Amino acid sequence: MRLPDLSDLSDLAAPGTEIALRVTPKASRNAITREGGEIRVYVTTVPEAGKANAAVVKLLAKALGVPKSRLELLRGQTGRDKIFRVLG
Repeated sequence: MRLPDLSDLSDLAAPGTEIALRVTPKASRNAITREGGEIRVYVTTVPEAGKANAAVVKLLAKALGVPKSRLELLRGQTGRDKIFRVLG
């Protein structure tokens, strides 16, 4: 399955928006897909010492068009299902 490199999520960049997503670590490439209402993030990094979370924040910030500092991880620090909030 060929994944698009990055999905445009700029419509979700409003302050206060909560974004639920599912992460797949150790993927073959970094990518974000939007299937229906579900956002999936694929990162090549391993899920240890917060490396995968850092990669997710970097990709998500780029797709949203916001600085990484405007993203807050609310839930899912150690799980695949995560919820981020866009800060104002």
